[in-house]
Amino acid sequence: MSITVVGASLAGLSTVRALRAQGYDGGIVVVGEERHLPYDRPPLSKDFLKGTLEADALALGDGAEYDDLDVRWLLGERAVRLDPADRSVTLASGRRLSTDGVVVATGASPRTLPGTEGLAGVHTLRTLDDARALRDELLDGRPRVVVIGAGFIGAEVASTARGLGLDVTVVEALDVPLERQLGRAMGRVCSLLHTDHGTRLLTGTGVAGLTGERRVTGVRLTDGRELPADVVVVGVGVRPATDWLAGSGVQVDDGVVCDAGCATSVPGVVAVGDVARCPHPFTGRYARIEHWSNATEQAATAARTLLTGVPAPAPRTAPSFWSDQYQVRIQLAGHVAPGAVPEVVDGDVDSRCFTAVYRREDTPVAVLSLNQTKLFNRLRRTLVPAAAPAAV
Repeated sequence: MSITVVGASLAGLSTVRALRAQGYDGGIVVVGEERHLPYDRPPLSKDFLKGTLEADALALGDGAEYDDLDVRWLLGERAVRLDPADRSVTLASGRRLSTDGVVVATGASPRTLPGTEGLAGVHTLRTLDDARALRDELLDGRPRVVVIGAGFIGAEVASTARGLGLDVTVVEALDVPLERQLGRAMGRVCSLLHTDHGTRLLTGTGVAGLTGERRVTGVRLTDGRELPADVVVVGVGVRPATDWLAGSGVQVDDGVVCDAGCATSVPGVVAVGDVARCPHPFTGRYARIEHWSNATEQAATAARTLLTGVPAPAPRTAPSFWSDQYQVRIQLAGHVAPGAVPEVVDGDVDSRCFTAVYRREDTPVAVLSLNQTKLFNRLRRTLVPAAAPAAV
């Protein structure tokens, strides 16, 4: 038996580790579009971006571990097709990989602004190479920076750039940043971190376009204002990387649709990480959960499903993530469902050091902490799953 993992990501590497840990001793091929071995992405918007961490510190494994895992790496190769008849994977180079099982771990790619292709000074941040290019510009003089999108990536980039002493403006189309993830009240509290630290935050306005010919010089807003900019960072979400699965029979709907065991609609094919849209007991719905912890937890489930042919039960742990902004660690566990009301149970919001529990009909469904890691870790274990997810 042989297994091909498409995606040399945290999710892909975690699945390789899980396969070996569960006793699989057959061949494993890992296909990665980037030319880098798996690396940790969270520091890309923080320590790596500000120049205090180098690329070798991001590595998720070392030579000794990779020797033990006995993996054949095909880096700098992009998968373009999956044949459902024999589960073979075709690469852009024309190479065809015959395999018995496939792990889809292709993640997602950042959305861009139309018409900005080839305009110098405009960046997205997803890969190590993206971070290197952006870092070079942030550390070159004192550029004026505009971040489009006040989600977690945009907020972290703004925090890093402001920490470098740069002039930073964040533009967000929503009236309240992070409202979808944290709810209106807590989204407003977390957005105050920007103004606390001298970052301008403009909400409730969109971007009409960018100015400049070969290099960006400004950002035009839909309300008529124009912001001068030497560097623009676009953080307006991602698209799951599923184009290569067209015609494969794998069901795709905002990601690869899976059951609770990460199995897809094609036998012998599983999906993990940011690309996988699975039912989750805590969200009560099918969703792609783009968190570091989810990628590692899903891997064991996917490996078990692939090796046994029987969908393994998903872990019943609350999804969680963290974000470091302006020396504040934001942590959220569970799912902030519509109607869930946050109650501050320790600390106070004005100090930016507090913990809030979200309840829905008196049931704790999520917990949010700012700089209270110990209490967060204790309360996250009290969360209750939502109802069983509805069918897609």
